[in-house]
Amino acid sequence: MSSKLLAEFFGTFWLVLGGCGSAVLAAGVADVGIGWLGVSFAFGLTVLTMAYAVGHISGGHFNPAVSLGLMIGGRFDAKDLIPYWIAQVIGAVAAAAVLYLIVSGAPGFEGAGGFASNGYGEASPEGYSMLSALVIEIVMTAFFLIIILGATSNFAPEGFAPIAIGLGLTLIHLISIPVTNTSVNPARSTGVALFADGPAMAQLWLFWVAPLIGAAIGALIWKAMGDD
Repeated sequence: MSSKLLAEFFGTFWLVLGGCGSAVLAAGVADVGIGWLGVSFAFGLTVLTMAYAVGHISGGHFNPAVSLGLMIGGRFDAKDLIPYWIAQVIGAVAAAAVLYLIVSGAPGFEGAGGFASNGYGEASPEGYSMLSALVIEIVMTAFFLIIILGATSNFAPEGFAPIAIGLGLTLIHLISIPVTNTSVNPARSTGVALFADGPAMAQLWLFWVAPLIGAAIGALIWKAMGDD
């Protein structure tokens, strides 16, 4: 179990540092910034790389919603759910702390700003409402679980699951960054919210509730299809 929890810690750490780090450090650089397209690929690449690196140790969840969905889908032991959640959240917070330390060294640093946090209303990149945020986070997480369960099923081509899952997460970000800055991962949302300015902490509840609901729905849809 200790090896599994370490793998989840480092996998989630890399997801937050790579994905949120790309948003904070590289997305908005004049003329050469990577923009939302680059951030979307960064998140997908973090999952793809760590799924290959440590997925064989822990299953490569890196996300409390994924752990819940896999448990509901019959792929994960319920007794391990809370330890996985704890390791994932600690990994996310540790990565956000490292990112904050880096950002604080920028010339004229006066605060972290949005810090790649998730939000709705005034905290949404394009001003989308709370209802829009709830719907998109539930739907995107549900499809993420369907992708994960399908790509790792006994009938899927062996060895390609991380590619499908990583590209699935990329697509999710391409769709939903304008709405919520894309969570589908309560640990990722928690880590950066602790350091962000603005309403990130007050709105964090949504980015736990919606992904967990979405993960449960996705797992139940997959079970209803009966292909495992």
